Parts: sequence; structure tokens; C-alpha cells
Amino acid sequence: MPDLRGLNVVDLGCGYGWFCRWAQEEGAARVLGLDLSDKMLAQAKAMTSATGITYERADLETFELAEASFDVAYSSLVLHYISDVTGFFAEVWRALKPGGRFVFSTEHPIYMAPSHPAWFTTSAGHPTWPVDAYLAEGPRTTDWLAPGVVKHHRTLGTTLNSLIQAGFTLAHVEEWGPTDEQISAHPEWAQERERPMFLLVAAQRQ
Repeated sequence: MPDLRGLNVVDLGCGYGWFCRWAQEEGAARVLGLDLSDKMLAQAKAMTSATGITYERADLETFELAEASFDVAYSSLVLHYISDVTGFFAEVWRALKPGGRFVFSTEHPIYMAPSHPAWFTTSAGHPTWPVDAYLAEGPRTTDWLAPGVVKHHRTLGTTLNSLIQAGFTLAHVEEWGPTDEQISAHPEWAQERERPMFLLVAAQRQ
């Protein structure tokens, strides 16, 4: 994440507006939060008193932004709900100014590849994470917060190559896992070292 002071920022899938408020606290000049959920947007507005933050309803499958209007685009745990990742990346690229940064997180494709209703465990009781047809990309249905949630599985290669094809240059790629210090503070996080749960990516429009 670059220094946000004086920058125009868009949060794609802003939810309750946590990142929008953080960006404003970090000195962003203007922050736009987009989300499809009216209820989340209402909560975001209720939790936000700072000026310079605007929330709007938008479907990220079809959204359009003014060309070259943002310095930074941010998206947290949204990409795996987007069916047309090529169109999504193209619109983000178009909305960024030359040199603009796109920072996002998504569920790691190894984490979301299993479609079994229950995980396997070893004899020692540790979880294993079966990769179920990893190369078979497409929608997969899971029960998470509500039954029948559709997520779109794509390989790591597809995600990164789609970024490159959209015109982005990769700046940083991280397959997140907890540090020793984090596990000491939260022992239950130790299982997150069995496989990466999140993919973190920073890319730049040239």
C-alpha cells in the first residue's frame, strides 16, 4: 500500500467502510466506497462521520468509473465472488491514473479449491486441505454465513496472468500465513500454516 496522503482512493466492495475510514485517517484526499449491499452501505454511512468519504451502490460485475480518476484501487476478499475477472481488472485499470496502484486480497485458490462438506484430518488430529480438481476453474457453491454461496474458483496462474493481460505490472505477491509471533498470541491460528488462506497482490498501472 503506498502512502495515501493526498490521493484519490476507491474501495471495491467496501462493506461497512472500515478501509475507507482508515484511508481517510491516513490522509487520502477523497475516498469512494462501492458495494452491492444496501444494508452494508447504510451501516457504513452510519459509522462514518468524516468528510471526504462517499459511499455508492454498485455491482462490481458491471460497474464503471471515470477514466484515470483514482490513484489507488483497493479490494478486500471480493475477487472470488466476481465471475468476469477479465472485465473487472480492465475496469480497475481504466479507472486508475498512470502509475496508480491496485491492491487486493482474495481467498487463496488452494484454500477454496476443496468442495467437500468436511475437511479431512490426520491421525494426529491436524487438518489437511484436499485440493479438489484444482485446475477445474469455475463457480463452486459453499455454505458460508448462508447456504448456497457461489464463489468463482480460478488458479493462481489465471489470476496473475489476467492482471498482466489487463496491463498491470506485478509489484508484490504474498501467500499469507501467520508469523510465529501471531501464533503465540493466537495458538488457534497454527492450522493456517497447513495451506495459505489468503492471496495478497499489489499491482501497478504503467
